[in-house]
Amino acid sequence: MAIALTFTPPFEPGIFDFLAVRAVASVEEASSSSYARTLALHGGHAWFQVRWDGDALLLDFEVEDGADEPELLARVRHLLNLDHDPAAANVVLAGNDLLATRVAALPGIRLPGCVDAPEILIRAMVGQQITVAAARTALNQLVALSTPSRLPHGTMTHLFPSPAEIAAGGADILRGPRRRIDSIVGVSGLLATYALRISAGDTPESLAEKLLPIAGIGPWTVGYVCMRVLGSPDVFLPTDAAVRNGYGLLRGDSLAVARTIKAAELARMAEPLRPWRSYATLHLWRVAGEG
Repeated sequence: MAIALTFTPPFEPGIFDFLAVRAVASVEEASSSSYARTLALHGGHAWFQVRWDGDALLLDFEVEDGADEPELLARVRHLLNLDHDPAAANVVLAGNDLLATRVAALPGIRLPGCVDAPEILIRAMVGQQITVAAARTALNQLVALSTPSRLPHGTMTHLFPSPAEIAAGGADILRGPRRRIDSIVGVSGLLATYALRISAGDTPESLAEKLLPIAGIGPWTVGYVCMRVLGSPDVFLPTDAAVRNGYGLLRGDSLAVARTIKAAELARMAEPLRPWRSYATLHLWRVAGEG
Protein backbone atom coordinates (compact mmCIF):
# COMPACT_ATOMS: atom_id res chain seq x y z
CA MET A 1 0.00 0.00 0.00
CA ALA A 2 1.40 3.40 -1.05
CA ILE A 3 2.05 6.11 1.51
CA ALA A 4 1.74 9.83 0.78
CA LEU A 5 4.89 11.91 1.25
CA THR A 6 4.53 15.33 2.84
CA PHE A 7 6.01 18.47 1.27
CA THR A 8 5.45 22.22 1.19
CA PRO A 9 3.55 23.00 -2.02
CA PRO A 10 3.80 23.67 -4.83
CA PHE A 11 5.55 20.58 -6.23
CA GLU A 12 6.92 20.81 -9.78
CA PRO A 13 7.33 17.27 -11.20
CA GLY A 14 10.15 18.19 -13.60
CA ILE A 15 12.56 16.57 -11.16
CA PHE A 16 11.32 13.24 -12.52
CA ASP A 17 12.43 14.22 -16.03
CA PHE A 18 15.86 15.13 -14.64
CA LEU A 19 16.16 11.68 -13.06
CA ALA A 20 14.67 9.90 -16.09
CA VAL A 21 17.26 11.09 -18.61
CA ARG A 22 19.99 9.92 -16.22
CA ALA A 23 18.38 6.60 -15.23
CA VAL A 24 20.71 3.61 -15.35
CA ALA A 25 19.26 0.47 -16.93
CA SER A 26 18.66 -2.48 -14.57
CA VAL A 27 19.04 -0.13 -11.56
CA GLU A 28 16.49 2.63 -12.15
CA GLU A 29 13.13 3.12 -13.87
CA ALA A 30 11.73 6.60 -14.46
CA SER A 31 9.15 8.59 -16.37
CA SER A 32 7.88 12.17 -16.32
CA SER A 33 5.79 11.35 -13.24
CA SER A 34 7.63 8.55 -11.43
CA TYR A 35 11.02 7.33 -10.31
CA ALA A 36 12.08 3.93 -8.96
CA ARG A 37 15.34 2.21 -8.13
CA THR A 38 17.12 -0.48 -6.16
CA LEU A 39 19.51 0.38 -3.36
CA ALA A 40 21.51 -1.12 -0.52
CA LEU A 41 20.68 0.03 3.02
CA HIS A 42 22.34 -0.77 6.32
CA GLY A 43 20.27 -3.89 6.91
CA GLY A 44 20.00 -5.21 3.36
CA HIS A 45 18.64 -4.57 -0.11
CA ALA A 46 15.58 -2.51 -0.99
CA TRP A 47 13.66 -0.89 -3.80
CA PHE A 48 11.24 2.03 -3.94
CA GLN A 49 9.00 3.84 -6.39
CA VAL A 50 7.68 7.39 -6.05
CA ARG A 51 4.72 8.48 -8.21
CA TRP A 52 3.20 11.93 -8.72
CA ASP A 53 -0.54 11.75 -9.38
CA GLY A 54 -1.04 15.47 -9.88
CA ASP A 55 -1.91 16.12 -6.26
CA ALA A 56 0.17 13.78 -4.11
CA LEU A 57 3.51 11.98 -4.06
CA LEU A 58 2.94 8.28 -3.40
CA LEU A 59 5.72 5.98 -2.20
CA ASP A 60 5.82 2.20 -2.61
CA PHE A 61 8.80 0.22 -1.34
CA GLU A 62 10.17 -3.09 -0.09
CA VAL A 63 13.07 -3.63 2.31
CA GLU A 64 14.79 -6.80 3.46
CA ASP A 65 15.10 -5.41 6.99
CA GLY A 66 12.13 -3.52 8.41
CA ALA A 67 14.50 -1.44 10.55
CA ASP A 68 15.69 0.24 7.32
CA GLU A 69 12.31 1.88 6.61
CA PRO A 70 13.14 5.24 8.29
CA GLU A 71 16.45 5.39 6.41
CA LEU A 72 14.75 4.68 3.10
CA LEU A 73 12.17 7.39 3.75
CA ALA A 74 14.89 9.91 4.64
CA ARG A 75 16.82 9.12 1.46
CA VAL A 76 13.73 9.53 -0.71
CA ARG A 77 12.93 12.86 0.92
CA HIS A 78 16.50 14.05 0.29
CA LEU A 79 16.42 12.82 -3.32
CA LEU A 80 13.26 14.83 -4.08
CA ASN A 81 14.15 17.89 -1.95
CA LEU A 82 10.87 17.52 -0.06
CA ASP A 83 11.91 19.63 2.92
CA HIS A 84 12.40 22.68 0.66
CA ASP A 85 9.94 25.57 0.97
CA PRO A 86 9.89 27.14 -2.51
CA ALA A 87 8.52 30.53 -1.44
CA ALA A 88 11.75 32.15 -0.24
CA ALA A 89 13.73 31.07 -3.30
CA ASN A 90 11.00 32.21 -5.66
CA VAL A 91 10.99 35.75 -4.24
CA VAL A 92 14.71 36.16 -4.90
CA LEU A 93 14.79 34.48 -8.33
CA ALA A 94 11.75 36.40 -9.53
CA GLY A 95 13.76 39.58 -9.00
CA ASN A 96 15.78 38.66 -12.10
CA ASP A 97 13.97 39.88 -15.20
CA LEU A 98 14.96 36.85 -17.28
CA LEU A 99 14.01 34.31 -14.62
CA ALA A 100 10.77 35.92 -13.45
CA THR A 101 8.61 34.28 -16.11
CA ARG A 102 10.23 30.89 -15.47
CA VAL A 103 9.64 31.17 -11.72
CA ALA A 104 5.99 32.05 -12.30
CA ALA A 105 5.57 29.03 -14.58
CA LEU A 106 7.55 26.59 -12.37
CA PRO A 107 7.13 27.82 -8.79
CA GLY A 108 7.75 24.44 -7.17
CA ILE A 109 11.02 23.47 -8.87
CA ARG A 110 13.08 21.04 -6.75
CA LEU A 111 16.81 20.42 -6.43
CA PRO A 112 17.61 16.77 -7.22
CA GLY A 113 19.38 15.13 -4.30
CA CYS A 114 20.64 11.57 -4.03
CA VAL A 115 20.26 8.28 -2.18
CA ASP A 116 24.00 7.55 -1.97
CA ALA A 117 26.82 10.10 -1.75
CA PRO A 118 29.72 8.05 -3.24
CA GLU A 119 27.49 7.09 -6.16
CA ILE A 120 26.91 10.74 -7.02
CA LEU A 121 30.63 11.49 -7.00
CA ILE A 122 31.27 8.60 -9.38
CA ARG A 123 28.38 9.65 -11.62
CA ALA A 124 29.65 13.22 -11.66
CA MET A 125 33.14 12.12 -12.66
CA VAL A 126 31.82 9.86 -15.41
CA GLY A 127 29.72 12.77 -16.69
CA GLN A 128 32.50 15.37 -16.79
CA GLN A 129 32.90 17.00 -20.21
CA ILE A 130 30.53 14.60 -21.98
CA THR A 131 26.81 14.72 -22.68
CA VAL A 132 24.16 13.38 -20.32
CA ALA A 133 23.36 10.66 -22.87
CA ALA A 134 27.00 9.60 -23.16
CA ALA A 135 27.36 9.46 -19.38
CA ARG A 136 24.27 7.31 -19.14
CA THR A 137 25.68 4.90 -21.72
CA ALA A 138 28.92 4.58 -19.74
CA LEU A 139 27.04 3.96 -16.49
CA ASN A 140 24.81 1.38 -18.16
CA GLN A 141 27.96 -0.50 -19.17
CA LEU A 142 29.35 -0.37 -15.62
CA VAL A 143 26.29 -2.28 -14.37
CA ALA A 144 28.01 -5.40 -15.73
CA LEU A 145 30.19 -5.14 -12.61
CA SER A 146 27.36 -4.77 -10.13
CA THR A 147 25.66 -7.01 -7.58
CA PRO A 148 22.27 -8.55 -8.41
CA SER A 149 19.52 -7.26 -6.16
CA ARG A 150 18.01 -9.74 -3.73
CA LEU A 151 14.74 -7.81 -4.16
CA PRO A 152 14.43 -7.44 -7.95
CA HIS A 153 11.39 -5.47 -9.10
CA GLY A 154 10.35 -5.07 -12.72
CA THR A 155 13.43 -4.31 -14.82
CA MET A 156 15.39 -3.32 -11.69
CA THR A 157 17.54 -6.39 -11.21
CA HIS A 158 20.86 -4.97 -9.98
CA LEU A 159 22.27 -2.46 -7.52
CA PHE A 160 24.31 0.49 -8.76
CA PRO A 161 27.94 -0.73 -8.93
CA SER A 162 29.79 -0.13 -5.68
CA PRO A 163 33.07 1.79 -5.49
CA ALA A 164 34.87 -1.51 -4.84
CA GLU A 165 33.34 -3.08 -7.96
CA ILE A 166 34.30 -0.10 -10.13
CA ALA A 167 37.81 -0.01 -8.64
CA ALA A 168 38.26 -3.70 -9.50
CA GLY A 169 36.78 -3.75 -13.00
CA GLY A 170 36.10 -0.24 -14.23
CA ALA A 171 39.32 0.09 -16.21
CA ASP A 172 38.21 -2.76 -18.47
CA ILE A 173 34.83 -1.19 -19.23
CA LEU A 174 35.22 2.59 -19.20
CA ARG A 175 36.18 4.30 -22.46
CA GLY A 176 37.87 7.62 -23.11
CA PRO A 177 41.15 9.28 -22.18
CA ARG A 178 43.32 7.07 -19.96
CA ARG A 179 43.85 9.84 -17.40
CA ARG A 180 40.08 10.20 -17.00
CA ILE A 181 39.60 6.45 -16.56
CA ASP A 182 42.45 6.26 -14.07
CA SER A 183 40.93 9.10 -12.08
CA ILE A 184 37.49 7.45 -11.87
CA VAL A 185 38.97 4.09 -10.91
CA GLY A 186 41.35 5.70 -8.44
CA VAL A 187 38.61 7.66 -6.68
CA SER A 188 36.47 4.52 -6.57
CA GLY A 189 39.35 2.78 -4.79
CA LEU A 190 39.63 5.60 -2.26
CA LEU A 191 35.90 5.42 -1.58
CA ALA A 192 35.99 1.62 -1.30
CA THR A 193 38.72 1.68 1.34
CA TYR A 194 37.25 4.71 3.14
CA ALA A 195 40.42 6.69 2.48
CA LEU A 196 37.90 9.17 1.06
CA ARG A 197 34.58 9.68 2.83
CA ILE A 198 31.84 12.03 1.71
CA SER A 199 28.32 12.36 3.07
CA ALA A 200 25.45 14.74 3.65
CA GLY A 201 27.22 15.65 6.88
CA ASP A 202 29.93 17.46 4.91
CA THR A 203 29.94 21.17 4.13
CA PRO A 204 30.81 22.81 0.80
CA GLU A 205 34.15 23.76 2.35
CA SER A 206 34.95 20.25 3.61
CA LEU A 207 33.99 18.70 0.28
CA ALA A 208 36.24 21.11 -1.59
CA GLU A 209 39.08 20.36 0.83
CA LYS A 210 38.68 16.61 0.27
CA LEU A 211 38.03 16.58 -3.47
CA LEU A 212 39.95 19.39 -5.17
CA PRO A 213 43.43 17.92 -4.47
CA ILE A 214 42.44 14.74 -6.34
CA ALA A 215 43.57 14.56 -9.98
CA GLY A 216 40.61 14.72 -12.32
CA ILE A 217 38.29 16.60 -9.95
CA GLY A 218 37.71 20.31 -10.48
CA PRO A 219 35.34 23.03 -9.25
CA TRP A 220 32.46 21.88 -11.49
CA THR A 221 32.49 18.40 -9.97
CA VAL A 222 32.69 19.76 -6.44
CA GLY A 223 29.80 22.14 -7.11
CA TYR A 224 27.63 19.40 -8.63
CA VAL A 225 28.34 17.08 -5.69
CA CYS A 226 27.46 19.89 -3.26
CA MET A 227 24.12 20.36 -5.00
CA ARG A 228 23.16 16.71 -5.00
CA VAL A 229 24.81 15.30 -1.88
CA LEU A 230 24.45 18.26 0.47
CA GLY A 231 21.35 19.79 -1.09
CA SER A 232 23.28 23.09 -1.12
CA PRO A 233 20.88 25.81 -2.27
CA ASP A 234 23.53 28.32 -3.38
CA VAL A 235 25.70 26.58 -5.99
CA PHE A 236 26.20 28.18 -9.39
CA LEU A 237 28.19 26.56 -12.21
CA PRO A 238 29.29 29.35 -14.56
CA THR A 239 31.52 27.03 -16.63
CA ASP A 240 28.69 24.56 -17.27
CA ALA A 241 27.70 24.42 -20.94
CA ALA A 242 24.01 23.90 -20.20
CA VAL A 243 23.95 26.86 -17.78
CA ARG A 244 25.57 29.05 -20.45
CA ASN A 245 23.26 27.85 -23.20
CA GLY A 246 20.16 28.16 -21.05
CA TYR A 247 21.01 31.75 -20.11
CA GLY A 248 21.64 32.69 -23.72
CA LEU A 249 18.47 31.07 -24.99
CA LEU A 250 16.46 32.69 -22.21
CA ARG A 251 17.57 36.15 -23.27
CA GLY A 252 16.83 35.37 -26.93
CA ASP A 253 20.27 34.51 -28.29
CA SER A 254 20.82 31.87 -30.92
CA LEU A 255 22.63 28.81 -29.66
CA ALA A 256 25.72 29.91 -31.59
CA VAL A 257 25.73 33.26 -29.78
CA ALA A 258 24.92 31.63 -26.42
CA ARG A 259 28.03 29.49 -26.73
CA THR A 260 30.20 32.62 -26.71
CA ILE A 261 29.00 33.84 -23.29
CA LYS A 262 31.83 34.01 -20.79
CA ALA A 263 31.75 32.41 -17.35
CA ALA A 264 32.49 35.77 -15.73
CA GLU A 265 29.32 37.25 -17.21
CA LEU A 266 27.25 34.35 -15.91
CA ALA A 267 28.79 34.66 -12.45
CA ARG A 268 27.95 38.40 -12.32
CA MET A 269 24.38 37.69 -13.38
CA ALA A 270 23.93 35.12 -10.64
CA GLU A 271 25.50 37.10 -7.80
CA PRO A 272 22.26 38.89 -6.77
CA LEU A 273 20.48 35.52 -6.63
CA ARG A 274 22.28 34.41 -3.47
CA PRO A 275 21.48 32.32 -1.44
CA TRP A 276 19.37 30.43 -4.01
CA ARG A 277 21.68 30.11 -7.01
CA SER A 278 21.27 26.31 -7.20
CA TYR A 279 17.65 26.88 -8.18
CA ALA A 280 18.72 29.39 -10.82
CA THR A 281 21.04 26.68 -12.15
CA LEU A 282 18.07 24.31 -12.38
CA HIS A 283 15.99 26.84 -14.30
CA LEU A 284 18.81 27.39 -16.80
CA TRP A 285 19.39 23.66 -17.18
CA ARG A 286 15.70 23.26 -17.92
CA VAL A 287 15.81 25.93 -20.62
CA ALA A 288 18.80 24.18 -22.21
CA GLY A 289 17.03 20.82 -22.11
CA GLU A 290 19.36 19.27 -19.53
CA GLY A 291 17.24 19.59 -16.38
